[in-house]
Amino acid sequence: MSLHIKELQVLSPPPPSSSSSSRPPSFLSLSLCLQEAMRPTLPALLFFAFASLFLFAFFSLHLSRTTQLIQHFPIAIDNINYAIFHDPQLPVTHRALHVSSIIINHSAISTVSILFPAWELLLVVSPHTPISPADDTYVCLFQNNDTSPVRFSKTLPFSNLTTLTCPMPERVKHLRPFYQPVLARSEEKDARAPGLGSPELIRWNFLVYESFSTENDVVVFVKGLNHRQGVNRPPSEFRCVFGDGDKNSVKTAVTSSTQEVFRCQHPNLTELEDTFHYNEQQQQERRRQDVTKFKISLEIVDGLVVVPSVAYYTRPRPKTRLTTTQTTSSKPDPDHDVCVCTMVYNVAKFLREWVIYHSKIGVDHFILYDNDSDDNLESVVLGLQQEGYNITTLFWVWPKTQEAGFSHSAIYAKHLCKWVLYVDVDEFVFAPYSWAHSPQPSKHMIKSLLPKHNNRKNNNNNVAVGQVSIKCNDFGPSNRTTHPAEGVTQGYTCRRRFEQRHKSMVLLDAVDYSLLNIIHHFEMKKGYRSRKLSMEEGVVNHYKYQAWPEFRTKFRRRVSAYVVDWTQELNPKSKDRTPGLGFEPVEPKGWADMFCEVRDERLKMLTQRWFGSPTSNNGGYRMLWQT
Repeated sequence: MSLHIKELQVLSPPPPSSSSSSRPPSFLSLSLCLQEAMRPTLPALLFFAFASLFLFAFFSLHLSRTTQLIQHFPIAIDNINYAIFHDPQLPVTHRALHVSSIIINHSAISTVSILFPAWELLLVVSPHTPISPADDTYVCLFQNNDTSPVRFSKTLPFSNLTTLTCPMPERVKHLRPFYQPVLARSEEKDARAPGLGSPELIRWNFLVYESFSTENDVVVFVKGLNHRQGVNRPPSEFRCVFGDGDKNSVKTAVTSSTQEVFRCQHPNLTELEDTFHYNEQQQQERRRQDVTKFKISLEIVDGLVVVPSVAYYTRPRPKTRLTTTQTTSSKPDPDHDVCVCTMVYNVAKFLREWVIYHSKIGVDHFILYDNDSDDNLESVVLGLQQEGYNITTLFWVWPKTQEAGFSHSAIYAKHLCKWVLYVDVDEFVFAPYSWAHSPQPSKHMIKSLLPKHNNRKNNNNNVAVGQVSIKCNDFGPSNRTTHPAEGVTQGYTCRRRFEQRHKSMVLLDAVDYSLLNIIHHFEMKKGYRSRKLSMEEGVVNHYKYQAWPEFRTKFRRRVSAYVVDWTQELNPKSKDRTPGLGFEPVEPKGWADMFCEVRDERLKMLTQRWFGSPTSNNGGYRMLWQT
């Protein structure tokens, strides 16, 4: 250290002036030493310069990329574009989805892609785009050039759009952001993979997915706005948007906001068509061909956020002309007295028994909301239709939308059905007291559970019955390890002692304007009430806990919007969960003997009498629904 100081002294400037002569020499030497030590060296300067350039380039790229994301992420179907920049994990109030005029080049087959649970993608093909379900050469081409096979799904029934599905490749799951894949043919070697400037994947839980036009208003189905059951944002926070943004759109007021169901006023069609600059001849031709379809979405007024949409608005049906016996205050009677509605997924093996049984006791029409089944449901339905059973199947691909599906059915089926029974395919309505000794089923049986003389004018309190609630008995596996070939009514005969839930028959004219429903139970409009049947008057045999290979399929996902999937370690005490079952589809020890507290063979014996043919095999029966 002393040698270094001496060297600094030799190199130091001339002796200080008298003004500093009072400072000791040792202080000056130490000061010069520190100054030299702090002087930057050449390597340090180079490192500092390199780091500065790197940070400048990084933030410039980030800022440029963010700007492009905001401006260039259109969600497009049929030239309708919304720019999206949001984190799906953030609350809706923190997302931004602004109308954009930016148009990107579309591939030969224009689609919009939605990321579903379990890393599955739903591709909705744009209107008027030629694509053949018989062509199996398509693949999904992702941003890193990975591909996955495409499966043609079904057609959306109300917009008539073709849908396809493909899985997300494993390597793509680790990328961010997720861009919508390109639908390409497998032999196309020069297909361009999506990249910066391509639209980002839409999330299934923030989406306008369906709409339905009534005579008086439009019902829009939207995920991601009313998150909690029983907590609904006021209608004034939203507006319905018809068209493709601010320049080519018409907005109307939202009049109801409940669960995933929003109601709004019809747009002025002339005003809407004028925004697209159709001349009078074009407008007449569009109306003649009944192609008055416009994109419909929902705008969050606070922030001018427009929810991504794959739904289309269609003109309401023309009002039915009154007959000579009808007045302006009356309307045509529905086609059927009693229908059944349910949401299904892969129920082909159970359907025949359920349809035949309920048809014989008086159900006139069956409405199935198909949640993207991939078994032989279509062929089973076709076979039943050919046998004379009235069945309508509606493709309803949207995840966790049971309540919304039932709300949809309450307006869709209003011209078809007076009463609708909401039960699942593993549930059978049964009147123990009045049906037990009937030698044959009767078409009047189901109607015997409905109120008689149900007219508000005939009631002293001016309140009519608009809903009949029927309690459920939950049956267990009954020592079964496989599905009983003769049917669930024959194979499962042991149940829990106490009922857990109820199902309902609903008068559609009595359903509240909000279309609110919870667990197969609707809110009634003013002037109507619910009536609960006793367990002897009517009961639902719910074959809930079946043989394990059948029951484990319930782990796929729960259909209710407000019920946690069983694989999620949340709300473990929910009544929807099965006692003794964990969060994985692993068979509990002793499953076959669980939930067996009461031996109940009443419906088994009754259906044997009605539908069974004795066989020579140990006194068994072959049931009518067995093929």
